[in-house]
Amino acid sequence: MTNELTTEPAASESLQAKYVYAMAVIFLLAGLAIGYLFPGSQFTAAPSQTVARASGPTTPAAMGNAHMPSMEEMKQMADKQAAPLLEKLKSDPNNLTLLTQVGAIYHITHQFSEAAVYYGRAAQVAPTNVTVRTKLASSLYRSGDADGAIAQLNQALRYDPKDANSLFDLGMIRLQGKGDGRGAVAAWQQLLKTNPQLSPDRKATVVKLIADVMTTLDAQQGMGGVRHHDAH
Repeated sequence: MTNELTTEPAASESLQAKYVYAMAVIFLLAGLAIGYLFPGSQFTAAPSQTVARASGPTTPAAMGNAHMPSMEEMKQMADKQAAPLLEKLKSDPNNLTLLTQVGAIYHITHQFSEAAVYYGRAAQVAPTNVTVRTKLASSLYRSGDADGAIAQLNQALRYDPKDANSLFDLGMIRLQGKGDGRGAVAAWQQLLKTNPQLSPDRKATVVKLIADVMTTLDAQQGMGGVRHHDAH
């Protein structure tokens, strides 16, 4: 009896540590993967207005001497790159291509609130455009509005219930933004069910995410049982 009482807290602490580590790994993957697993959800700036060009050459020597730009510098860079497009928008405010290009410039420079404004305008121009809504959702999420992002993805899925990008990002945001592991798994299972044509590597990525989240949920449930036992 004594051995049981002295070893249970240690086992509980070990399980807690494994749970925290597993969640950290999953969240890291989620943070990297939002909007980037499937080609349709990547962000492409205007061909002649890429932000990367403004930062100069990316040779090893240049990278070694360059400093990480501040958020203010990133904002100035984005404003400069977006300026000619914004000028065109004055005479053509509902131009979907211009709106999404401006949104992309602000998104890739981490000006997510500004990006959401232009993606939002694009969504008003083309309300059934699922790709625009997934981009809007990503910018909203990265600006701190997880609920708004989920609402946009749900709207996109009303137009295309099988859209792989929307289902993938919905799972990621439910997991990372809301701590809803079961909701994330449900979205990814729906993704696999409705998209049998997924390439093997992408399917494997989704399957691995589901397995990792389920393992973490099982560990969390196990910790709950340990705490309940200790309370008695």
